[in-house]
Amino acid sequence: MIQLRTYVYIDSLQPQLAEYMATVSQGFLPVPGDSCLWVEVSPGMAVHRLTDVALKATRVRLAQQVIEREYGSLVIHHPDQSDVQEAGRTLLQRLAAQQAERQKCEVAWSETIRGMTPDHTVLINRQDRRGSMILPEQSMFILETEPAGYIVYAANQAEKAASITLIDVRAVGAFGRLTLAGSEADVDEAAAAAIAAVERPAGT
Repeated sequence: MIQLRTYVYIDSLQPQLAEYMATVSQGFLPVPGDSCLWVEVSPGMAVHRLTDVALKATRVRLAQQVIEREYGSLVIHHPDQSDVQEAGRTLLQRLAAQQAERQKCEVAWSETIRGMTPDHTVLINRQDRRGSMILPEQSMFILETEPAGYIVYAANQAEKAASITLIDVRAVGAFGRLTLAGSEADVDEAAAAAIAAVERPAGT
């Protein structure tokens, strides 16, 4: 029995998120404006079957495939939204599942920290991250979700909503983690968009 943990469709990857994904992707790199589908299932090895189905049925490209002990995730993308949407429908059909059966996204943690200190920002910038740097005096929003994959949609919607800087977007593992920074007003607007996104994640 394959459990559908995450199923989220992104109509247009925002520039920062697309570039961030390209730093961690193992396969064909997405570019800004691509349509994208993020799917996570359990058990993890089942992701091979779904990847095969998606690639044979449409013109989508495989950006990433991660297999962990419990979960497996795949990321497909294409400039043509219809190809990504068709791939999604094909995957759901193969799973004999509906989008509504995906696991509900839960917010494990969310917080905004205002007026960041230099010591704090330096430490964040030295940690393992592939995004941009956070600067002293900026505000920072952090979000943690379960399942992990929904954090990508939250990041994309946050970037759409406000002029912020993506610091970190981790979408594999038990929890997804998002860190973004900017002015206080922009961070508040982006945080609201990110929370709304995980409360009502998109599908096809």
